Amino acid sequence: MSGARDAGYRLLGRRFDYLLHLRPAEWPIMAAHTVVGYLLAVGLAGAAAGTRLAPALIGLVLWVVCLNGGTLALNSAFDRDEGDVAYLRRPPPPPPRLAAFALGLMGAGQILAFQLAAPYPMVYGVCFVMSLAYSVPPLRLKAVAGADWIINMWGFGTLSPYAGWAATGLPLDTARGLVLLAFCPLFAALYPLTQLYQLEEDVRKGDRTLAAALGVRRSLNVALLSAGIAFGCFGAAALRAGWRTQGADLARWTGLAAALAAWVGVLVPWRRRQARLGPADHERGMYRALGAWAVTDLVAVLAWGT
Repeated sequence: MSGARDAGYRLLGRRFDYLLHLRPAEWPIMAAHTVVGYLLAVGLAGAAAGTRLAPALIGLVLWVVCLNGGTLALNSAFDRDEGDVAYLRRPPPPPPRLAAFALGLMGAGQILAFQLAAPYPMVYGVCFVMSLAYSVPPLRLKAVAGADWIINMWGFGTLSPYAGWAATGLPLDTARGLVLLAFCPLFAALYPLTQLYQLEEDVRKGDRTLAAALGVRRSLNVALLSAGIAFGCFGAAALRAGWRTQGADLARWTGLAAALAAWVGVLVPWRRRQARLGPADHERGMYRALGAWAVTDLVAVLAWGT
């Protein structure tokens, strides 16, 4: 037991289990990706000046803690995982009222979302419904190969940064809309990578996840193809924004190439060595892919937010 977890139990007792199942270790990742939308909306100069900051912060907390944290806790309530899950190692047994707690948190976020600009509560509501369909029987789409993939590529990939944008109330232009769209196939690349290290447990439980249906080799093939489509969309956004091949635009193209290289550097060796890798290797690969995702978020902000 880590020192932080031990301290949490001393402070909250078994109520700390509820917080753990919200998986706060994942919140910085979700927050960073959602903030991309805010930074694209107001620009780095506007962000430094605090433009539309208050509604953006409210929207960020509702999205990350209430909607995303609630969704992860809802997953835990029905999955009852015994091994490590994403962003939570050695998960405690789900508390008996975890599902009700998660739904209450998500519902409270939906009510508060109506205090923000009109696009935001609609986006929150769409993802709320998607989360229920993803986690809760009898639909439980996370156990349906392909359906789990589609929900996550749109929910995390595109709608999360769009929520960061929508909270500002500013209109969305075409070029930056293409940037947000590109994160859909990019998360299509990342999603099967998050399942590979849990593949044996998912198969044992009968969960027909995307990775379970495809297997390791084809999952990595899908990741490579999806990443290629994503960077095609980023290229289209660059052309729509009128990038040239000199000055600041050349630096933007270079940054985009560096982000692509980060993905290639993760996926190509992983694909080449996949037959010799075990669950721990796949888990390390997942975290390297998250690093490539972070590089892409940073490049998107620097390229289209300035």
